[in-house]
Amino acid sequence: MRRGLGAVLAGEFVLRFSTGLTGTALLYYLADLPRYGGAAVGPVLVGVLGAVFFVAELVLAPPFGIVSDRLGQRPVMQVGPLSGGLAVVLTGLTTNLPLVGLTRLLEGSSTAASVPAMLGYLARATAGDEPARGRAAARFELATLGGLGAGLVAAGPLYATLGRATFFANALVYGACLLILRYGVTELPERARGGADAPIPGPGALDLSRYRRLLSSSHALLLAPTWIAVNAVLGLWSNQTLFELVRRAGPRTEPDQLLMGGFSPTELSIALAGGLVVFFAGMLTWGSLYARVRRTTLLGMGIGGGVVAVVFAGLLNHSAGEPSFLQVAWVAGGAAGLFVLSAATPAALGLLADLSEAFPADRGALMGLYSVFLSAGQIVGSLVGGVAGQLEGLDAILVATLVLIAVAVLPLRRLRAVEHRLVLGEP
Repeated sequence: MRRGLGAVLAGEFVLRFSTGLTGTALLYYLADLPRYGGAAVGPVLVGVLGAVFFVAELVLAPPFGIVSDRLGQRPVMQVGPLSGGLAVVLTGLTTNLPLVGLTRLLEGSSTAASVPAMLGYLARATAGDEPARGRAAARFELATLGGLGAGLVAAGPLYATLGRATFFANALVYGACLLILRYGVTELPERARGGADAPIPGPGALDLSRYRRLLSSSHALLLAPTWIAVNAVLGLWSNQTLFELVRRAGPRTEPDQLLMGGFSPTELSIALAGGLVVFFAGMLTWGSLYARVRRTTLLGMGIGGGVVAVVFAGLLNHSAGEPSFLQVAWVAGGAAGLFVLSAATPAALGLLADLSEAFPADRGALMGLYSVFLSAGQIVGSLVGGVAGQLEGLDAILVATLVLIAVAVLPLRRLRAVEHRLVLGEP
């Protein structure tokens, strides 16, 4: 079981690395598209293309989660690298924007297929073992964000070196992911499936009405606004912000915003690497407290850290002409906020795994909510970011971030009141 979990975590890291690499390299490619004979692209279209990826994940994750409950998690999670590899090859071959949109749908289906199956595997493997679930949840989130972050960082130097051939190189990474999932993941023994798990029926048992029942459970509905809003914030910053900084390279069109221009993909990669080190250090720190601190406490702390990070980012964005020691202080304050923010995502994932205890025969379908919430948030963040970037650049993105954080806080008090019922597996 330990080997299988390790392979799932490695597969998730590599899968997310590939999607992060494509998503970021695509931003640079779109900013550079006229050089390849394509049309100029603005912030709103970038936001739409970013949302398209997550529309596919949102729509397809539920049925793939149910299929994984029927056929088993191991074979279903192997579908993702195949569709992702095809998508990146097509991306590197075209400058046609509608076709690029289709490749985003295809690559979104890769995570829709693999991630619910991986999470179902995780939930089954840790059934009845609270400390193990805490460690697995934190490590899965670390693999997810670590892979995405590594893809973000790698995209700059790779695109600067290879141009659009970066997409062809990424097809090889998807191939590596397929090998990990095919040969590294083992079938779970019966004891790891949880005593209440029903036998896995045949493929004819696919029933979306059961998924609707899971989605409409009161606890899932309480968790949804917070997680969607948190992921919308991540969508704002992982998509639109990077495009804005690259698109506006050269003479600044917002001279009062220090961060709005003059950055190359490689420079952005260096800055991203520093931020990711802080974020992952925070995840490791908070993950060690998982069994001793309530999930909602960690979630609330993370949301508060997000507010701190936004405030200091705003101060830095308007620090042109200020002494350098003040600018360093704003960077340090933002890093501290980022460190605390890292507590939020593993806590939310742990709450969802707790909820799966009430539906042991539908873990894959229920853990597919992870992709639903993540995708819904990323769609909102991409579209809102496109409009905000068009209006006032980073200033508008920071304001939008605060609004989304306020939404995330709203259901937290009610969620805390029922948290003990989730841990006990009560629907």
